[in-house]
Amino acid sequence: MRLRLSSLLSSVAVPLVLAGAFPAAAETLREALVRAYRDNPTLNAQRAAQRANDENVPITRAQGRPNISAQGGLTDNFLRGGNSFTTPERRLDAQLGVTVPLYQGGRVRNGVLAAETRVDAGRANLRGTEATTFTDVVSAYNNVIRDEAIVGLNTQNVRVLETNLRASRDRFEVGDLTRTDVAQSEARLSLARAQLQSAQATLISSRENYVRLVGTPPGTLEPPPPLPQLPGSPDNAVDVALQDNPNLIAARRVRDATDYDIRVARANRRPTVNATLGQNYFNFLGSLGQGSAAGLGSVQTGNASSAGVTLNVPLYQGGRPGALVRQAQELRGQAIEQATAAERQVIASARSAYAVWRSSLEVIASAEAAVNANKLSLEGVRAENSVGTRTVLDILNAEQELLNSQVTLVSARRDAYVAGFALLAAMGHAEAEDLGLDGGPLYDPTINYAKVRGKLNDFDDGRRAEPVSSSTANSVAQTAVVTRPLDPLLESNVDRTPALTTGVDTPRP
Repeated sequence: MRLRLSSLLSSVAVPLVLAGAFPAAAETLREALVRAYRDNPTLNAQRAAQRANDENVPITRAQGRPNISAQGGLTDNFLRGGNSFTTPERRLDAQLGVTVPLYQGGRVRNGVLAAETRVDAGRANLRGTEATTFTDVVSAYNNVIRDEAIVGLNTQNVRVLETNLRASRDRFEVGDLTRTDVAQSEARLSLARAQLQSAQATLISSRENYVRLVGTPPGTLEPPPPLPQLPGSPDNAVDVALQDNPNLIAARRVRDATDYDIRVARANRRPTVNATLGQNYFNFLGSLGQGSAAGLGSVQTGNASSAGVTLNVPLYQGGRPGALVRQAQELRGQAIEQATAAERQVIASARSAYAVWRSSLEVIASAEAAVNANKLSLEGVRAENSVGTRTVLDILNAEQELLNSQVTLVSARRDAYVAGFALLAAMGHAEAEDLGLDGGPLYDPTINYAKVRGKLNDFDDGRRAEPVSSSTANSVAQTAVVTRPLDPLLESNVDRTPALTTGVDTPRP
């Protein structure tokens, strides 16, 4: 049963008209998904592949339709023997033939059924590509948010350590600390700056990946909306996935198509019956018996019509039909195993995504508690340092513990959301229709199939292939500039950091 999950996105943005103009930058998850739905080259390429797959049906149908051919020729006998009264000097011939297949041993019927089954498989593959693309976009979207937070946390940590270093140097000047304490502060600040550089590079990479998938740079991304109700157990997730996962459906349909392929191969042993109609015309262009009295009154033109039925009974073909059947059977065996492999993959993906999602929720709860505890711990260590019961290294370690717990928290939030969406994708409920990307027509692969399945025109070339997705060659290189404020839970009192000299608050310069 397919579930509609429009609540996933409708709560955070006004529906965007899919065929209309886009804003300068996608700021909500809905807008990012809509952009990718229209502009992602992987998804557009799969749509083109499915349209090409649709053509296999009329190609196979053509084998059972009448074939009409015409042939003409002009012959000039410029060198003739001595007795040339019956040999024309020139001859014009024209033939028109019609062949109507009456019986092909089941080759055409089963070939059409195989092609139609593969069209169904292709539509399921298109659904799978759509879900994979959306999962990638959701991951890229949350990666940017996570990495912006990590850059902000590391920037905040550098400012704190800069304040600590100034305080350590001041206390060293008055003899309250040793050179070792100052060196420890300097080393920790240098390490923090290196971590900030690494975090900024990761953010740039995440933003560039976002551009690759969505087609435009990320703006100030809004927090993603809550995910809908997810299954209560991995078994429930697997039950839904075994019914609705598009990749599994595609593998099963390909497996079904190979059964028709075997029947097509067996048809090579059966007789074929064709009806033929022919019309021939010749014209000697007045050259029969030319220049001789004997040629006077000779017939210079003529017509001949014919009709018949041709029966072709194969008796021996060198073992080719048997080889074709054996090959088709082995390919069916391959398809059966691939369907089993797809089933295993779907089960593993659903269970893994469920486990990561549940684990990440637990990590979030633990990390939030750790952040609050580390904040209290840092305040206590600073207070104890002011009375001489804690060292500078204790403060540095407490600050690092706080940073680690904050990074763990933002990473767990990202992991939980992405794993939850991946679970929806494994269950087959992460496509445009499920996500409620309304406001304009969604791509319907059945429209092209209905248009081409019955076409008879040999000269209908269809539309010329044109680029659909936009190039990102002219997009600006992404930077690590962060304008998003930190979550209040992640903020530290940076502007008024307790000094290490007297224990009173000293304004940060």
